[in-house]
Amino acid sequence: MSGVGQIVDRHLGERGELITILEEIQAKYSYLPEEALRVVSERTGRSLTDIYGVATFYKWFSLKPRGRHLLTCCLGTACHVRGAPRIADELSRQLGVRAGETTPDGEFTLETQNCLGGCALGPIVVADGHYFSNVATSAIPRILERTKEGLDRVDARTDERVFPVEVSCARCNHSLMDPGSQLEGQPAIRVTISFGQHHGWLLLSSLYGSYTIEAQHEIPFDEVANFFCPHCHAELRGASDCAMCGAPMVPMIVRGGGVVQICARRGCRAHMLDLNGSVS
Repeated sequence: MSGVGQIVDRHLGERGELITILEEIQAKYSYLPEEALRVVSERTGRSLTDIYGVATFYKWFSLKPRGRHLLTCCLGTACHVRGAPRIADELSRQLGVRAGETTPDGEFTLETQNCLGGCALGPIVVADGHYFSNVATSAIPRILERTKEGLDRVDARTDERVFPVEVSCARCNHSLMDPGSQLEGQPAIRVTISFGQHHGWLLLSSLYGSYTIEAQHEIPFDEVANFFCPHCHAELRGASDCAMCGAPMVPMIVRGGGVVQICARRGCRAHMLDLNGSVS
């Protein structure tokens, strides 16, 4: 396939080369075509079995063509009792496809998932990585419209999908907020991280739904960092791993009650908010 060989050659020898190669191929074609995976096998010397193993392990990879936009409806217990099946049915009706299918124009892929982590905010619909909470069937046309317009165009001052949270260490309960460091007009969350031979500070946006960060050291794509409280120095690691990529989740206590968790893998956008949750 045109361009696949160049993608492989560009990343050969890099740390985590296979995932980087597959990411770039999927970005080009919207999925991982079999022909492209055969080229990867030939160029890297890896078996097709190994490559398919990686492609099926990480949930963000797809072996079937996907639409330009991915919609996921949560059907977990908390969302189910709040009417999630009606939301899934209405999404299916308006798009004209069933869960697991892509619209004929290649615009949308519809999926369902057993839990998306926002149990207190259900029914939940995630569009291109952006959470919509307490979704009603009447809101679906607007969600589809905004998704087509481009959900990554976020104005943190006015966008209802992002909101500030104040968090503290899940171990010592000391505030992790750093009023002296601002990101997107809000006090940043300051933690300590380590990866490879690097150790230093990391600032996270305190706007839930934002992915803005600043770090003392550049964090390579797909790197899994260890997160620590800058006060008690305990590692911030949850009891469960990321449902999307298998990396550890990083828990922080939300002021007023609840837990927010983010994936420790650079580039993975998995995050969960449970306003009734606790850290085990």
